[in-house]
Amino acid sequence: MAARILIIEDNKANLELAEYLLKASGYTTLTATDGEEGVRSARKEHPDLIICDLQMPIMDGYEVVRELKKDPLLRSIPVIAVTALSMPGDRNQVMSAGFDGYLSKPIEPETFAGTVEGFLPPGLRAPRRPGGS
Repeated sequence: MAARILIIEDNKANLELAEYLLKASGYTTLTATDGEEGVRSARKEHPDLIICDLQMPIMDGYEVVRELKKDPLLRSIPVIAVTALSMPGDRNQVMSAGFDGYLSKPIEPETFAGTVEGFLPPGLRAPRRPGGS
């Protein structure tokens, strides 16, 4: 059974691209366009993985991960930061904040789903299609 992945992203183009790539790889996606909506969705849906932008209105990614990690029902869900921040030290800051992984923007369509899959346990990875990667 493939994973259910929540994408929290305020940029419509980035959200649609991530959703398209994950669905094309066999995953079920849930979406939220700001951090507050993302936390509500996580509490309601209990996804298997959360992909979260850092710079969003209402509640930024750092606030999102703090909320998720303090909730005993949600803290074990891997939360992956996706951000355009790529200066030295940014990765350490993101990981120190409680994220379980870090992906930089722009999203690379050829590798995005496979990279995300690496954060999932084998039983939740999408089955490989014949002739696919």
